[in-house]
Amino acid sequence: MIKLWLIRHGMTEGNRYQRYIGVTDEPLCEDGRELLEKFTYPKPQAVFVSPLKRCLETAAILFGDPKVRIIDQLAECDFGEFENKNYKELSGDPRYQAWIDSGGTIGFPGGEDQKAFCDRVQTAFEACIRDDVMPKARNWGQTYAGQNAAEKEFTTAMVVHGGTIMAILSKWAMPHQDYFHWQVKNGCGYLVCLDTDEWLAEKGTLSVIEKF
Repeated sequence: MIKLWLIRHGMTEGNRYQRYIGVTDEPLCEDGRELLEKFTYPKPQAVFVSPLKRCLETAAILFGDPKVRIIDQLAECDFGEFENKNYKELSGDPRYQAWIDSGGTIGFPGGEDQKAFCDRVQTAFEACIRDDVMPKARNWGQTYAGQNAAEKEFTTAMVVHGGTIMAILSKWAMPHQDYFHWQVKNGCGYLVCLDTDEWLAEKGTLSVIEKF
């Protein structure tokens, strides 16, 4: 079994004002940094991050200066013409109302739609688990075989975006819930575990242990 922390990055200035921050590469705000410094996570054996500053900074605060692997395809959704705006600024825009009426499934004007975004993230996540996480976990298990391995459980973390977490869990989490069910606040997320045998058989799921 592998434990995986799915962590949303800390707060940015855009997040403070509930703006749609996707491709905008803004850093954490000071309040966001201070809040993260109050959090404590176990030290993982591997850390994967989105390429955007807010995720890289979050990983550095939470885990010191670990060697991280950047996965470009785990970046947040491109909100197109809604980027860097909040619901108040978009109210009255018929395109925004159409997006709301669709349940968030139609594409953002000039950006991604939910399916294209989820496909991108899910493909990258599955490749990461198969090609990187599981081989690392296998080597870890062999290293600690016969050495109280139960206490040397392999853990990994992904420091990504709210939408990225929603895309991952909406496909693999058990029990199943829809996309918007998996929303989390800045600096928070989910602890999940995966069965390596199931993933090798391409029948993998993610068992949600807790929301934090």
